[in-house]
Amino acid sequence: MHHFWSLSLCALEVLCHLSSAVSLNDTWEEWKAQHGRLYRNTREETHRRQIWEKMVLMLQRHNQEALQGQHSFMLGVNHLTDMTTEEINTLHSCLLPEDPSLHQNVTSSPQIEGPLPATVNWAERGLVSDVQNQGTCGSCWAFSSAGALEAQMRLRRGQPLTALSPQNLVDCTTPFGNHGCRGGYLSKSFVYVIHNKGIDSASFYPYEQREGECRYSVRGRAGYCKDFHILPARNEKILQQTVAHVGPVSVGVNAMLPSFHHYRSGVYSDPQCNEKLTNHAVLIVGYGTENGQDYWLVKNSWGPAWGDKGYIRMARNKNQCGISNFAIFPTV
Repeated sequence: MHHFWSLSLCALEVLCHLSSAVSLNDTWEEWKAQHGRLYRNTREETHRRQIWEKMVLMLQRHNQEALQGQHSFMLGVNHLTDMTTEEINTLHSCLLPEDPSLHQNVTSSPQIEGPLPATVNWAERGLVSDVQNQGTCGSCWAFSSAGALEAQMRLRRGQPLTALSPQNLVDCTTPFGNHGCRGGYLSKSFVYVIHNKGIDSASFYPYEQREGECRYSVRGRAGYCKDFHILPARNEKILQQTVAHVGPVSVGVNAMLPSFHHYRSGVYSDPQCNEKLTNHAVLIVGYGTENGQDYWLVKNSWGPAWGDKGYIRMARNKNQCGISNFAIFPTV
């Protein structure tokens, strides 16, 4: 068995202990190869390896505690493991704080009556496109809003699921108040699509991990938006009703902790997560209960190698990481 997978199992399930510096060397080399890491010089590599080793030990310690029942989720190595927490947060703090009172013309979604299913998973029902990686661009807001809109195009218009273009939003929403790769607002994405009378498909207007000139073309138009609704803040009951009856919902979360950066499985519930500081936009695509713990099924934009194939199950009904502070969905 390769040392990388030995370490992955250790980090995930604590089934073994690293026995020697040699195995750690091999594991480091295989991790670098898997993630295409090339460092400028020996000094930088030594620095990165120190960060990586420290994180690996933290992951193992957490997972040992999880196996003893102290945590409801497991952690694992990924493409972020050689970066400091501060570096990751600088890279991925991409959601700017919205003030719902600014949207005087937008009404909160009315309470939807009727029984709620115990479990909802819109990904299994063909309403969610593949997980993408925003990379070094602070464009989480564009991925979240595009994901919410493409689900509504599929569900309400009966069109085939077509991934919409985050790059279109990154390049073209600056006049509406967004800041490209330096962050943005979910609401302003929808304002742009309404005003522009469309958004291109991701295949027509592909993602580039950087800001560019606005190149929207009606020839690539694959979606549109008529309006959007902001849900009442910190009301997970209405949020659940909306996810069940309307579809995926864009939200902000606090994604600043190492436990979030290295989530791998289980229901993420970290009491250290400050619900007042939401810095990252994601997409709620369902909900359910696992081992007696209610969760939200959340699609992230850090690539399929992160989390559980790009997804995270976050604790529900406790406003974990501020997940219900600001929730918004478009209508078509």
